[in-house]
Amino acid sequence: MNDNQLTALPFFQLLRPETTQTLWDHGQVRRFSKRRLLFQPGDLMQTLHFQLSGKSCIYTVTPSGQRKVHFVCGRGELLNQNTLNPSVCASYCEMMEESQIFSVPSEVVARCMRSDFELVRALVAAQERKLWRLEHQLKNTVSSMYMERKLAAKLWKLSRDFGIQRPDGVEIDMELSVSFLADMLGVPRETTSRLRSALVRSRLISVQGKRITVIDPEGIVRLYHDGILPPPVQS
Repeated sequence: MNDNQLTALPFFQLLRPETTQTLWDHGQVRRFSKRRLLFQPGDLMQTLHFQLSGKSCIYTVTPSGQRKVHFVCGRGELLNQNTLNPSVCASYCEMMEESQIFSVPSEVVARCMRSDFELVRALVAAQERKLWRLEHQLKNTVSSMYMERKLAAKLWKLSRDFGIQRPDGVEIDMELSVSFLADMLGVPRETTSRLRSALVRSRLISVQGKRITVIDPEGIVRLYHDGILPPPVQS
């Protein structure tokens, strides 16, 4: 891998060439296997991490021991929350599949920011996107939004970010077990299985193993906005 592959990532595309080269020269690329942790609560964060390939999820653990997935991150995304100031991490970052991570010391990034405003802009934009996503998660936790709508919102977002067009719909390009969906929704596994089955019966999605295909994207959007689950389709 060389710096040309780094500049292909959206985060780096507007940076000055010498900035990208400096970041590359002082950083490193590491390979991580599936389920490997990049960081966890208590780690002192003095490095910025970018997803070069694969996918990872950012989550916390509730006092009751329930995982709550906040972000699913794909190629090119900034993974950690802090950027400049050393801080103790409060969340976990776990690889969902074999991945490559580019890591660069925060002090190198800070030095480059003094001479390249586009780097400042890229960092602010990355954090604004995370805040926007968190705000939507908070909005979707209100009691009036029943769980089918929450699941529809999650699947629509995943199909938009990681979807592959297939003859029968948009396949989400990752393994989505019932347990993982439960961690995203913050509800028990049994409840999640029941919710997923309801969307399958209404022909909004199909499930093959751990792979989900959104076969009616417009129906998923209507469910999220209107809160009306289509009646089951008789086979």
